[in-house]
Amino acid sequence: MSTEKSILQGLGRRDFLGKMGMGLGSVALTSLLNPIDALAGTGIGGRNTRGNGGALHLPHFIPKAKRVIYLFQSGGPSQQDMFDYKPLLRELNGQDLPNSVRQGQRLTGMSAFQNSLPLAGSHFDFKQYGKSGMWVSDLLPHTSKIVDELCFIKSMYTEAINHDPAITFFQTGSQQPGRPSIGSWLSYGLGSDNENLPAFSVLLSRSHPFGQPLYSRLWGNGFLPSQHQGVQFRSGKDPVLYLANPHGITDTSRKNALDALEELHTLNVDKMGTQELSSKISQYEMAYRMQTSVPEAMSIADEPDYILDMYGPEAKIPGSYAYNCVLARRLVEKDVKFVQLYHQGWDQHGNLPSDIKKQCKSTDQPSAALVMDLKQRGLLDDTLVIWGGEFGRTSYSQGRLTKDNYGRDHHPRCFTMWMAGAGVKSGYIHGETDDFGYNIVENPVHVHDFQATLMHLLGIDHERLTYKFQGRRFRLTDVHGHVIKDILT
Repeated sequence: MSTEKSILQGLGRRDFLGKMGMGLGSVALTSLLNPIDALAGTGIGGRNTRGNGGALHLPHFIPKAKRVIYLFQSGGPSQQDMFDYKPLLRELNGQDLPNSVRQGQRLTGMSAFQNSLPLAGSHFDFKQYGKSGMWVSDLLPHTSKIVDELCFIKSMYTEAINHDPAITFFQTGSQQPGRPSIGSWLSYGLGSDNENLPAFSVLLSRSHPFGQPLYSRLWGNGFLPSQHQGVQFRSGKDPVLYLANPHGITDTSRKNALDALEELHTLNVDKMGTQELSSKISQYEMAYRMQTSVPEAMSIADEPDYILDMYGPEAKIPGSYAYNCVLARRLVEKDVKFVQLYHQGWDQHGNLPSDIKKQCKSTDQPSAALVMDLKQRGLLDDTLVIWGGEFGRTSYSQGRLTKDNYGRDHHPRCFTMWMAGAGVKSGYIHGETDDFGYNIVENPVHVHDFQATLMHLLGIDHERLTYKFQGRRFRLTDVHGHVIKDILT
């Protein structure tokens, strides 16, 4: 290695620009044609990791996963109707939930004033599948075929009982808004493996018109530098808003604007500090590079029909869950580190039998296809796939229970999620609930435990990735969380 290149590798971004006298606009434009290898970080085993370096420079230990696809099912899927088989609920259908089972636990305002809490047996039939003997209902014919690829956690629990704080808790580690999201923490800690795409990408699928609202703060950067916020990719002509040059603006004009921003940066560095200004400049540079990288990444025109057929009939409909699953696979193929896919419509307080059929019809085949597509491409070995919502549903019916209909209220005490891929056991079932599906009886897993395990799989000690803000060092798991070692390979 030349002396000049060695010196360049030792310089930080600000030092490099200051010492070499290069404008940020020029750096951005030059890197499009000839990326500067001297500025790239070095990964484990001497591997050159091009792209934006993270605060950790290196993971705390060798990671099992290089990237994550998180299929978040907003609204709280009913575990009793999909994964957590409870024949006793059918036997006792219509009888009140025993006080000895409820144990005085908190109810939502929607159930608290009911005269009774009638147990509701599932309308759907269950069978055991795979070597693990996992019980899966007939709502999920495609997922049932891949249970030996999945790691089921049947003993998840949370403290939040309403949607907004529960989703915020899963995504940021706090029920109160304002903290950085999971993807932002990973972007901050590990950086990006693709200099032309954001490390943290977000997809929202079109679903139930009355689904719980999702807010951009769920993928926000909180108090972390703003370049770590999630970038939402949309269906349609412009996948990222305001990315294209406005009418009349040429690439040369864009270069001049970046150079002008660099001059303003220099003028204000002593007055305002550099962190947020540097973040803004980084965002502008990324936007410039994304003008060419995003259209290719977000187009499925080159996907063969047999692949789209795997994901189901909605795979060619922009904005659908199936379409976004295909996009998620395309993004991780390009080394996007964290892809967050949100799907709404699981909040089934009434008409559950008919509504959950529609939800499963839209999500079952694409979810299973994503796992198998990653596997056939050799990507599942270092990609972690996660499926789950913010809480579960009650064993009793909210409102009137009839022969043909029932609904289920929010239930934070126990619910089911699954993972697949890098670093987790396949064909494995972790945790168990009681015969009523109301309480955990074995291996409870808290939200912070889930977050700690996710970070562990990416090579991060969740207690050591912190950020000082307002005099305190914060982390994703706050002051809690333990790695779920039993599910790890």
